[in-house]
Amino acid sequence: MSTSTPLVYKRANPRVRKPRLTRAERSELTRKALFNAAISVVGEHGYANAMITDITARAHTAHGTFYNYFETRQQLLDTLLPELGAEMLQFIRDETRDSRTEIEREERAFRAFFTFLKTRPEFYRILYEAEVFAPEAYIRHTNTVASGYVRTLQRAVQNGRLAPREPQELEAIAFMLMGARHYLCMRFARRGAETISLPEWVVKTYMELVTGSLFNSSELDRIPASGHARTSKST
Repeated sequence: MSTSTPLVYKRANPRVRKPRLTRAERSELTRKALFNAAISVVGEHGYANAMITDITARAHTAHGTFYNYFETRQQLLDTLLPELGAEMLQFIRDETRDSRTEIEREERAFRAFFTFLKTRPEFYRILYEAEVFAPEAYIRHTNTVASGYVRTLQRAVQNGRLAPREPQELEAIAFMLMGARHYLCMRFARRGAETISLPEWVVKTYMELVTGSLFNSSELDRIPASGHARTSKST
């Protein structure tokens, strides 16, 4: 009579202990919770009606915990736009990193701005109310965005795609393009409190303006980010 080898059973899903968070990691998670809660509250109710009790309740933290991270309500509100602005700029950099020309980069950056607004719809209200309720943060954010835009335009000058008559014109151009984004958002990318997709014809109109009056472009430059060449107009 043969003897069979006894079966050895293993646990299907052995428990794996997760490493404990350090004090610094727990602190950072709490700060992020307060920050994201503030974004949500301000996005819904505005700066004036963003109370600490509402922020801590949404962050699931005790009221007193708030003061371990921010001395005042205003200090937290002052962080919203600069940090969200940095997030937006990184998002745009990621979306435009492999652009082949300045014009393709401009189109990708333009589209990326409106895509970001759909992922962070609160940014719209935070930006437009900040000038009144967080003026120092508003100035800091605006200067950061403008200086980055000027550096991009300077590269276009170096590549021979842009020829301003005076160097200081670049700052004016940067603010014109920034303003176009904001007002097009107000008119075409909002439906009540909801952020919607920008109509494709608005993108095309914007790019026709840019390629026709700003950059020195070739046919390759006119290839949009989608990779499909524009239909040339007959003269």
